[in-house]
Amino acid sequence: MEKGKYSVVALGELLIDFTENGISGQGNPLLEANPGGAPCNVLAMLQNFGHKTAFIGKVGKDSFGELLRDTIVQLGIDATGLLFDEEIPTTLAFVHTHEDGDRSFSFYRKPGADVMLKEDEISEEMIGCAKVFHSGTLSMTDEGVEKATKKAVSIAKKNNLLISFDQNLRPPLWKNLEIAKEKMEVLHFIRI
Repeated sequence: MEKGKYSVVALGELLIDFTENGISGQGNPLLEANPGGAPCNVLAMLQNFGHKTAFIGKVGKDSFGELLRDTIVQLGIDATGLLFDEEIPTTLAFVHTHEDGDRSFSFYRKPGADVMLKEDEISEEMIGCAKVFHSGTLSMTDEGVEKATKKAVSIAKKNNLLISFDQNLRPPLWKNLEIAKEKMEVLHFIRI
């Protein structure tokens, strides 16, 4: 295990954000498929500053999943930890931007490939090679990926990594906001 090989390893959702990009000749909104997902957005910015990064997550074995893989590879993010689900499609989000600049989201994720990441698919070696482990809280919305996230946090703690969390709240993805609060708080107290 080469300690410090990566500045940051992140785990979480990698998805397609459909954003409005004009109006068609028939008056319908035109939607543009953009790579998205908060954890990978962090890695993309760090790559811009010359840091070596790696991503752990799951996408569907479909054209969107391939687009996402190709995008992060082109950015220089190590995609060794990006897995493809043979049956469940890549998660999709539809982003509506309001006049005041605020955004609202509708998700196609019941399930989506990002929540199919399993505990036994987490690479202890990859996380152990990092200085920082980063995760968003959307990977706490479903039981299987929650277990994977907790395992990754435990590995990071065992290896004395700095751990960061994006408290990214997307209410439509939670059964209720009280559960969201509990799950987000538990991330801080995971023991090795």
